Amino acid sequence: QKRVVTKYQKQAGEIGKASFALAWIMDEDESERERGVTIDIATKHISTNRHDVTILDAPGHADYVPAMITGAGVSDVGILVVSSTKGEFESGFDSASGSGGTRHVGQTREHITLARGLGVSQLIVAVNKLDAAEPP
Repeated sequence: QKRVVTKYQKQAGEIGKASFALAWIMDEDESERERGVTIDIATKHISTNRHDVTILDAPGHADYVPAMITGAGVSDVGILVVSSTKGEFESGFDSASGSGGTRHVGQTREHITLARGLGVSQLIVAVNKLDAAEPP
């Protein structure tokens, strides 16, 4: 599939989204590609001699939590992508109380809680944006 990846790299570069080229393997909708955000659930199937695997790409953005719930509800294992950049990482795990008694829960924390509640008992954690992280 190198030809497909090369095509996506070229197309993404043409619209100033070169770093999103590999995401386009799953994000096939034009609005997802333009915005750089997964909106709907996408699936790809892989078969080996020992396993049949369905990769399900569910959105992580707060506006699309219902789609994430749908995806997690049919999953055995999850891959949680966590941003390593300062501020984004911390806000993803935030559990601070807001004004007026409202409670803010970070997206990462919320997704872990939802996935576990929906029966996903194994999570693989992938760290994203390592190139932008500052070492301690």
